[in-house]
Amino acid sequence: MKNFWEKLPKPFFCLAPMADVTDCAFRQIIVKYGKPDVFFTEFVSADGLYSIGRDKLLIDLKYSENEHPIVAQIFGSNIDNIKTSSAFCRELGFDGIDVNMGCPDKSIEKQAAGAAAMKDLKHAKEVIKAAKEGAPNLPISVKTRIGYNKNEIETWIPALLSEKLAALTIHLRTRKEMSKVPAHWEIMSKIVEMRNKISKDTLIIGNGDILDLNDAKQKIKETGCDGIMLGRAIFGNPWLFSRGRRSGLENSKRPDLKERLRVMLEHTKLFEKMLSKYKNFAIMKKHYKAYVNGFDGAKELRMKLMEAENAQQVEKIINDFLVKIC
Repeated sequence: MKNFWEKLPKPFFCLAPMADVTDCAFRQIIVKYGKPDVFFTEFVSADGLYSIGRDKLLIDLKYSENEHPIVAQIFGSNIDNIKTSSAFCRELGFDGIDVNMGCPDKSIEKQAAGAAAMKDLKHAKEVIKAAKEGAPNLPISVKTRIGYNKNEIETWIPALLSEKLAALTIHLRTRKEMSKVPAHWEIMSKIVEMRNKISKDTLIIGNGDILDLNDAKQKIKETGCDGIMLGRAIFGNPWLFSRGRRSGLENSKRPDLKERLRVMLEHTKLFEKMLSKYKNFAIMKKHYKAYVNGFDGAKELRMKLMEAENAQQVEKIINDFLVKIC
């Protein structure tokens, strides 16, 4: 089996899959300014890939060759669709398949997918087996949480590990907790112990409340996990994975305001070029909230950007702002 996970440096760092955030345009910006060790696509419905709406979903599986290794993340509970969608992702050239078993979105859970997978251990194992059958030459991984309503690592984690996954990413909160409480990093070492006993070759990836690579390295040192997945820290910060890599970058500061606004505009233009036919321009506005903060005039600039309808308008707003402050 071709398993890129085995060749990763340790510690390694992954970019979390986030719907309407880590799309193919943003990933290209991240490649340019600070590539992680592993990319994931936005999650894609296995059922949707075999429905009349399939064509609309294919854009979420679009990637460029400079993004390897890249893992396709899928969700679903229909065994046949999991198997066939895994085979399809294999044909598209992905380096691995990841099954989402942690998303708390109610519309996903109604499909007995995402976090709802934790309610039926037997079926969850069948879903993993189906993914393996669909893509027998690719490594299969899972992203999940520590439990549904409470900490269930004593039952849930062993069930997953028994399937000999290539990697297991654990968001250290329950589904009930969402992101309302601090991630429970204190239990990660216990999860690592379970891995050592049940499936020593499965890589354990921690996720939740990681600020930057320095914080990630510290968590790995404290808990013994193999890698870290960072999510919200990437907002407005495509340089995230470039810092802390080498000596001398540990305390590097965020690029200056002009550079941040320049890259924000570059991101906007790329989004428009690659995704305007498929996605609403309003998606970019969640990025503007992150790029534009922490400086005089930020609030006023954000308000103007929220009204923009295309990259041309964004460019004018930025240029007018820079002229005003210079």
